[in-house]
Amino acid sequence: MLSKTPETVAIKPRNLKFDVEAEIGADWNNNDAFVTAFFNSMSILFPIGEKMFIDSVREHKSQVSDPKLLQEMSGFFGQEGFHRREHQRFNEQLCEHRNYELERLEKHISRGKKLSDEHLTPLQRLAATVAAEHFTGSFADLALTQGRWFGNASPAMKQLWLWHAAEELEHKAVAFDVFKAVGGDEKTRAKAMRQTMFFLTFDIMRGAVHMLRKDKQLWKLNTWKQAYKFLFAKNTGFFPAIRPYYKDFFREDFHPWDQDNQELLVQWQDTAILPS
Repeated sequence: MLSKTPETVAIKPRNLKFDVEAEIGADWNNNDAFVTAFFNSMSILFPIGEKMFIDSVREHKSQVSDPKLLQEMSGFFGQEGFHRREHQRFNEQLCEHRNYELERLEKHISRGKKLSDEHLTPLQRLAATVAAEHFTGSFADLALTQGRWFGNASPAMKQLWLWHAAEELEHKAVAFDVFKAVGGDEKTRAKAMRQTMFFLTFDIMRGAVHMLRKDKQLWKLNTWKQAYKFLFAKNTGFFPAIRPYYKDFFREDFHPWDQDNQELLVQWQDTAILPS
């Protein structure tokens, strides 16, 4: 059996619709302009990015024979499809309310997808998905731990992001297990992670700068004090928090479920307030 996702973890697509429109006109994350812009910009990446993830895994479906992994792939496609839909709705409403230029923001991401399609092999595209999925799984683990990052978010936005985080944890090993099943090697995986983290960071920050400029927050000293604290504060900053997960990925014997997050998933399922 090629799948290493625990038997007790169900990769279940949840067809939920989040009514966030009333909250996106303000700085919904802790009333913090930079942190709100950072996650708004991250959301812009998801619709195009998650289509890339789905396509790269689906390209290899015919090479997978493990029934459990095939079932998990189906769950992965469903979850990522609903994530795409909800973040696209959010992105469109966000840009309408706050006068951001969605076409301009998406243009750079679409260009990256086009270059990937033209210049990378199917296995390299899958490796990029493996790297991105490790980022989202690591982000999800941190987001669901002790209210980090979304503890003071507005209610509907908190629901949206933690739902997304929980499902990222559920399917965090699917692309990895497919990559291993079709003969993916460690060198390709490591190279993909270095490239993926660079472009993810660059694209998120580029989008955040656009949003802060539109909000007339870009040149305020307090904005960048908030940015430094959020990104680099010892132990709690975004990059220091992500760094151990990033380093772990380069172990030759690495697997996403080496870190067992099932307790976090149970806690989320027990406490989540979700739209009907």
